[in-house]
Amino acid sequence: MDGSVTRRDFMKKSAQVGAASVAGAAALLTGSDDAEAKATWAEWFQTNYRLMTDDEKKEAIARLEKRYSEEYGKRVTVDGSPPMEGVLFGYALNIQKCIGCRRCVHACVRENNQSRHDPEIQWIRVIKLEKGNFSADDMNSGYPEGHGIQVGGNAYKNAGVVLEGQHYYEPEKVPEKDHFYLPIQCMQCEKPPCVKVCPVRTTYRDPDGVVVIDYNWCIGCRMCMGACPYWARRFNWAEPNLPPDEMNPRTHYLGNRPRMVGVVEKCTFCLQRSRKGRYTACVEVCPVGARKFGNLLDPESEVRKILDRKRVFRLRADLNTYPKFFYFID
Repeated sequence: MDGSVTRRDFMKKSAQVGAASVAGAAALLTGSDDAEAKATWAEWFQTNYRLMTDDEKKEAIARLEKRYSEEYGKRVTVDGSPPMEGVLFGYALNIQKCIGCRRCVHACVRENNQSRHDPEIQWIRVIKLEKGNFSADDMNSGYPEGHGIQVGGNAYKNAGVVLEGQHYYEPEKVPEKDHFYLPIQCMQCEKPPCVKVCPVRTTYRDPDGVVVIDYNWCIGCRMCMGACPYWARRFNWAEPNLPPDEMNPRTHYLGNRPRMVGVVEKCTFCLQRSRKGRYTACVEVCPVGARKFGNLLDPESEVRKILDRKRVFRLRADLNTYPKFFYFID
């Protein structure tokens, strides 16, 4: 199949093809020994992952493992572990401790097989916020110049934190003087707006609290991106660039398996790790311990103790999306 054809284009053209032609093409493709051709054809016509039987899921995963192993030249596993009983994942981030090093960003890229050399696809954004100061010496500055009668007193200087921060900064040393850092990623909302607007129900919330995407059912309409108030979803405008030697072979069907052009992706709390009882990659790599992760249903977990003892807040709580991603200060 031509790699330049997007999923949306394919579906549109397929609808125009007669049933006889489709059946003929299927026979040709499934008769091929090429793993990618077989997997691609089967993926187009498989049902939504959460509606599959256990046997259908095993077949889909086996097809993908064979295809990825051939494509990347190493043994690739695709895990299909379901949510664990008695687990509701939660995440807490200490914004006082974050130093803006962005190690979490790069660890996430490597762990989750994100396209290289394309920072727009990164699932974590660390926003650099500049601290402003009020000075009485500026009382006569501002607009109009020399009088400052309209905005005098701050003279175009921001008194407080600037919300429109940078997220592709690369300073020589962090933390920078008079700067704060605010990491943002998917909030795994209890009432996710992205799920409500999906016209094909390819994105949904699993019982462990993680909002997932079945990439094979995504039609690339990007309505979920428009609905997300946290700027947490990314779209593959082009074929992802994932060098074979950098590909993480331990993947999950709903998580970090390689994506295709024309689909949306986002943070999944590293399903390939968390559903095996491990920390997420961003938690492990944080050099100052600002990131905490665990089971909200366990009163002895780190994240529960933080909620009980620290000053905690949610981003955009006014929207009633009830994120499972919390910010806190000591």
